[in-house]
Amino acid sequence: MHLNFLEIISTSIVLFAVIDIIGSIPIILDLKAKGGQIEALKATLVALGVLILFTFLGEKLLGLFGVDLSSFAIAGSFILFIMGAEMVLGIEIIKYDGPSGISIVPIAFPLVAGAGSFTTVLSLRAEYAMENIIVALVLNLAFVYIVLKSTNWVERILGDSGIHILRKVFGIILLAISVKLFMNNVAIQIHSLFPFLKETL
Repeated sequence: MHLNFLEIISTSIVLFAVIDIIGSIPIILDLKAKGGQIEALKATLVALGVLILFTFLGEKLLGLFGVDLSSFAIAGSFILFIMGAEMVLGIEIIKYDGPSGISIVPIAFPLVAGAGSFTTVLSLRAEYAMENIIVALVLNLAFVYIVLKSTNWVERILGDSGIHILRKVFGIILLAISVKLFMNNVAIQIHSLFPFLKETL
């Protein structure tokens, strides 16, 4: 095993931007208000395990079910859209199982380990050594754990009005991200089904 510091830094920065746990704080606080206490360690370990598994076996796992990455991303966009709609409209569509139900779904998956991070780790494999990607994943998930453990502190700092404002703003952003993810991957599906449309679209 040969660890490369520059590769670890490069992959860590890319993963940090994609996972964007800081930007997800309003979403996490919204989920916490609905689903109870977040089990930070459980959510972090599940997300890390899923990402490492997907790094090694992602394309093969999807291939077993006859699913390509763009189809997977489209499915993920629907979940993100529903979460965004809940935040903006103040409604509850997704039901959570028990006080720790949100720790696995949707925090570990798809919020942390989702279509974006799956696509990213598969792309990174083409450029960087596997061991450096794994170290970068561990570093990023350690930071995710710290953020999840700090939600009570963040909640106290922001207050009810601050959380309410952030919830609405980030709900709209989440809706926009879901639409972009959907449109990009629908275009990929259309081009794969009708290659001649690439010249006209």
